[in-house]
Amino acid sequence: MSFKQVPLHHIHQQLGAKIVPFAGYEMPVRYSSDLEEHNTVRNGVGIFDVSHMGEFILKGEGALDLIQRVSANDASILYDGKVQYSYLPNGQGGVVDDLLIYRISDQEYMLVVNASNIEKDWNWISQYASDYPVTMTNISDDTCLFAVQGPKAAEALQALTKVDLALMEYYTFEKADFAGYANVIISATGYTGAGGFEIYVSSHQAEAVWNAIMEAGAPYGIKPIGLGARDTLRLEMGYCLYGNDITDQTSPIEAGLGWVTKFTHPFIDADVLKEQKEQGVPRRLVGFELIDRGVPRSHYELADADGNAIGEVTSGTQSPTLSKGIGLGYIKTAYSKPGTEIFVKVRDRLLKAQVVKLPFVKK
Repeated sequence: MSFKQVPLHHIHQQLGAKIVPFAGYEMPVRYSSDLEEHNTVRNGVGIFDVSHMGEFILKGEGALDLIQRVSANDASILYDGKVQYSYLPNGQGGVVDDLLIYRISDQEYMLVVNASNIEKDWNWISQYASDYPVTMTNISDDTCLFAVQGPKAAEALQALTKVDLALMEYYTFEKADFAGYANVIISATGYTGAGGFEIYVSSHQAEAVWNAIMEAGAPYGIKPIGLGARDTLRLEMGYCLYGNDITDQTSPIEAGLGWVTKFTHPFIDADVLKEQKEQGVPRRLVGFELIDRGVPRSHYELADADGNAIGEVTSGTQSPTLSKGIGLGYIKTAYSKPGTEIFVKVRDRLLKAQVVKLPFVKK
C-alpha cells in the first residue's frame, strides 16, 4: 500500500523524525523521545504538523441545514468565529466520525475531519448535500494544519500576528494576518488539553509559516512533536480517538458523547439516540487508572475480581504526567461509577485498577 506524504515531509526527515504509516499518511511519530516531547507540550510549547487532517468547505444558504441533518450537535447556536465539537451519526446507531465545525459566516462553514475518514466522510455528507442549496469543496490536499500547543503557545506565537492571542476564548477562531500571510485561520483549539492554537494555512505557505513559528518560538523552547506524544497527551485528557474509542460500531451515548447530542433539531439517528439516553445503555466508555504496575493496551480484557469479562480496553498508555498506567475502555454500566475496582487482564495476570472521573490530568 502506498501512503501519502504531508507537504513538509522533507522537513520532518531533516529534523530526524521517525516516520511511520498512520491514517494513510507517512507521519512523524517522534523526533526525540515520546516522554520528552510530551513534557515539552505539557510544560512549555511544541508544534505538531497535523496536515493529514481533512477540511471541507460548505457554502450556500443550505449549509447550516445540511450540517444540522448530518451532525448531532446544534450548529444553529454558532456565530461567526465560533468552533463546535460534534459527530456524524451513521444511521445504524454508530459514528461515522467526530469533527470540528467552524462557522466562517452564516452561509459558509468549515468541517475538520479525521485523516483516516476523509473519503468516507465526504461520501457520507455528499449523499445528503443534493437535498440542499449548498456547494461542498474538499480543500484537504491544499491545506496544512499546525497545532502549536502548550502553556507558552500564546507568547511564542504573538510576534507573528496582531490578534491578541491571550484574549482568544477556547473554541473560537479568527481569520487574520499571520507570519506575513493574509486570511490565516488562527483557532484556539487543540487535542492536548495543554492550551494553544491550531493554524490553518494553504500548502504553498506551509514551509514559510512553519519556519516562522519555529523562529518565533525559539526563545520559548519550541520543539517539533510527533504522534506518539499527541496520543499520550490526548489520553491524559480522556479525549476519544476515532478508530479506537469511537467507531462505526460504538454508540455515541455509550461513548459519553451525550453532551454533544442535542435533540433540539431532527438529525440522523436522533430517535434511536434519544431512546438510549432516556432508557440507559448496557455499557459505557470509562477512564481507569492502574493501581498495580503495568500498562493497559487496546483490546486487553477488563474483568471483575473473579476474572469474569466485563469489558475491553480501547486506548491505554503509561501516563508521563501521573507515572502510572491509564486507559479508556467500554465496561458494563454496573461497573462504570468512579471509584469502582476493576481488573485489566494482561496475559494470565489480573492487574488491579479503578474507574476514575475524566480527565486523568486536571488542568
